[in-house]
Amino acid sequence: MKAIALIPARYAATRFPCKLMMMLGDKTVIRHSYESVQSAHLFDDVIVVTDNDIIYKEITSFGGKAMMSIKEHACGSDRIAEAAEQFPDVDIVVNVQGDEPFTNRAALEKLLAVFSEPEGESIEVASLMQRIHNSEQIDNPNVVKVVVDQHNRALLFSRSRIPFPRDPDEVIYYKHIGIYAFKRQALIDFSHTPSTPLEKAEKIECLRYLENGKRIKMVEVCSMGIGIDTPQDLIEAENYLRQMNNSLNK
Repeated sequence: MKAIALIPARYAATRFPCKLMMMLGDKTVIRHSYESVQSAHLFDDVIVVTDNDIIYKEITSFGGKAMMSIKEHACGSDRIAEAAEQFPDVDIVVNVQGDEPFTNRAALEKLLAVFSEPEGESIEVASLMQRIHNSEQIDNPNVVKVVVDQHNRALLFSRSRIPFPRDPDEVIYYKHIGIYAFKRQALIDFSHTPSTPLEKAEKIECLRYLENGKRIKMVEVCSMGIGIDTPQDLIEAENYLRQMNNSLNK
């Protein structure tokens, strides 16, 4: 299968404007995100899809690939769907968020492997999740939670604490990591489908898929570092990056 990674990069983020151009160590957040995906060596191409000249110039300044989106888009998947229409020979399009600077090869490899398994023929979209134990994260509306069935297919995504812990000993919580792998046509079809009530209420794009009766296969991974949604996340990401660099230098 031919697979490409498209990184939607919106400049004017609502919760943390200009976050992709913030410095993380000696590089911008978006450059970290691009280089982490590129260094995985799993894709035929890696391209940032942006609505802003500043991000476009940042990526191309060091030889990276970027495209300008033409239309206004409500979510990242809609933005990369516009770009995906220009690649008719591609089988799988992976949407890697521009605010995930620590995306690792192992997680991306597990995500792509879904489509090579026997079940893969019937799967149109897959995404990542990781187990969380911290009550602060579980109750944080910036952390999207997902509940799955016994086959790791998504049942619901929410910013609220789900499931409700009536029996706390039986509850497992998963954080949704906003990295998706789409079959190309499924992505294009998604972008042509109107936003749905739950999607609008929660501001979670994958709810549009569930509300239209589609399945999302979830893949559990151990760690994805820190995604950057808020200024506090950036501070934590700085500490995480420092720890990583210290470990490499030992």
